[in-house]
Amino acid sequence: MASGKHADFSINTIIGPNTSLVGNIETGGFTRVDGSIIGDVNANGRVMIGERARMKSNITGTAITIGGVVYGNVIAKESLVILSSALILGDIITRRIQADDGCLIHGKIMVCPDEESWTGAVNEFRDDQGIKSVLPIFSRNAAPIKNEA
Repeated sequence: MASGKHADFSINTIIGPNTSLVGNIETGGFTRVDGSIIGDVNANGRVMIGERARMKSNITGTAITIGGVVYGNVIAKESLVILSSALILGDIITRRIQADDGCLIHGKIMVCPDEESWTGAVNEFRDDQGIKSVLPIFSRNAAPIKNEA
């Protein structure tokens, strides 16, 4: 019987090649995506993004492999493998990374080998994302706030 961190390879969630999904996904195990998703993917396990996948998503998982197109940020708690067919438009935080020749990445990459740097990087990243989410409120094109008092 296999042992270790990645012994369970049973797939818990599959988004097939002819499937389109709009909404966030929370999964408890191995997740495979070959279709298209608009919404965040948060997995407590391995994530495999196939070569034909198209995602506008932030992806969080334990060990992530990306072969398709991801427009969003990637947080891989253990490792990230980026295949030659992959295009990632977003920031990456991981503990280990492998990027094949031919892949395209446009964003910051942070590799944090120890627990302290990992925790700090993830906390800082999430703080930055929280701040960016409220910035449209302060843009010039935003509607003025009415005081109805």
